[in-house]
Amino acid sequence: MDDRLTEGPTPASRVIGRAQGFYVTASLGDPAMLLAMNVLFTDDGPYSGSSLAVMGRNDIAMPERELAVVGGTGAFRMATGYVLWKTASWRGRNAVLELDAYVYASPAAAGA
Repeated sequence: MDDRLTEGPTPASRVIGRAQGFYVTASLGDPAMLLAMNVLFTDDGPYSGSSLAVMGRNDIAMPERELAVVGGTGAFRMATGYVLWKTASWRGRNAVLELDAYVYASPAAAGA
C-alpha cells in the first residue's frame, strides 16, 4: 500500500502524509489481515519527516480494530502505543479508514 493520509474523510481534506506498507491474509476463516505499515508525515507541521511503525491483526469484520505502534522515527523515536482503526466507508475496492493514534515517544525525541 502507498495511500494518502488526510485530516478528514473527504477527498478535499488536507494531506498530512502517506501510509506505506503491506498486508497479507492472516486467517483461513475470518476476514483478517496482518498489517505492517509506516505512517510517514509529509506536511509542513511539527512531525514532518517523522514516522510511526504500526503492526497487527486487522480483522476487517470488526467495527473497530486495535493495532500496535511498535516504533517510530524523528519526533516519534522509541514510540509505543496503539491505533484504533475504523472503516468509515467502503465502496468496491476503495475504503476510507479512520485512524486514531495514541502514542508515547521518548521526551528526548522532541528535539529531533
